[in-house]
Amino acid sequence: MLFPADGAALPSTDKLRIGSIELNSPVVLAPMAGVTNVAFRMLCRELELARTGTVSGLYVCEMVTARALYERHSVTMHMTTFDPSESPRSMQLYTVDPEYTYRAAKMIVDEGLADHIDMNFGCPVPKVTKRGGGSAIPYKRRLFRRIVAAAVKATEGTDIPVTVKFRIGIDDDHHTHLDAGRIAGEEGAAAVALHARTAAQRYSGTAHWDQIARLKEHVTSIPVLGNGDIFEPEDAVRMMAQTGCDGVVIGRGCLGRPWLFAELSARLRGEPAPAAPNLGEVGQIMYRHGELLSAHHGEDKGMREIRKHIAWYLRGFPAGSDVRSQLSLVSSLADLQKLIDGLDADAPFPDDGHGPRGRQGTPASVHLPEGWLDDPEEDIVPEGAEIMHSGG
Repeated sequence: MLFPADGAALPSTDKLRIGSIELNSPVVLAPMAGVTNVAFRMLCRELELARTGTVSGLYVCEMVTARALYERHSVTMHMTTFDPSESPRSMQLYTVDPEYTYRAAKMIVDEGLADHIDMNFGCPVPKVTKRGGGSAIPYKRRLFRRIVAAAVKATEGTDIPVTVKFRIGIDDDHHTHLDAGRIAGEEGAAAVALHARTAAQRYSGTAHWDQIARLKEHVTSIPVLGNGDIFEPEDAVRMMAQTGCDGVVIGRGCLGRPWLFAELSARLRGEPAPAAPNLGEVGQIMYRHGELLSAHHGEDKGMREIRKHIAWYLRGFPAGSDVRSQLSLVSSLADLQKLIDGLDADAPFPDDGHGPRGRQGTPASVHLPEGWLDDPEEDIVPEGAEIMHSGG
């Protein structure tokens, strides 16, 4: 379905169906390491419900390693915590080995750990790609095919869909997304998502939405979701209009803005986007985030975790360097509340509070195993890549 790109009122969108899962808006939270734990997902869901009256998108757990899950590493098992109210429960697997892919996916099925399995083939981090993991995997077409097939086989006879996320390719000379989309569809994936950057770009520069359009033209049997440079509701509207994609995946744009999903979901349903919060409302959201993190991790670790979010929350607001410094060292919920109470509650959401958060990085050569690019049909599991993330 195509949408006007000029900010005009939208017609209601069709619901996005991913296998057995039907979503009331085509919006998906991208898994982000150390961010999209149960606390953040619950916060996003609560804000969407409060601001729009419904929870309509898909909120994906932070990535866990297939082998670590199968071996029940304690850190990994803690990462897979879901709140009883979460539905559908979505888990993303990092994997390089068809055998452990099958074992982990079968464990998810047999123990009812999740309602949806997403697979990560998009990570551009050097310590991952240099061992042949993440965004390096789709270059090895046969291995990629076997991994996707293993996950789908493990879910046969269930209503748990498998989806696959990947990048355009390793670099401008080695695009893989069209083959990856075709293979995923052939092996039974229920949808694919494209982060419209190469691994060499990392998170820098501009996402190439034209490649989402190419993938959508190439893959017609299953939904194609677009990811990259969506920071405002109108960005999602433009992406869907320009590419014809079936839904959008949001990552860095929601850092410090967990209410963004309410805005996106409303806009893509043809409703006005809720107004951005003022500093008083943001302070309440920060405190709620701290409460949820404390419930998940315990107060000590919960407060250590909230610190990295504070700069994202306060971006552009008149908070003052002293208060920001104290907040960056906060160690208790009581102290967090006290510092929030000292903020100017009436300060409106700032013009420069929009846009990307987190590290943008710079383009760089992709670290790969020696000889990795020699043969795209080579079907060898990268040695050590699965173990590297065994702690989750």
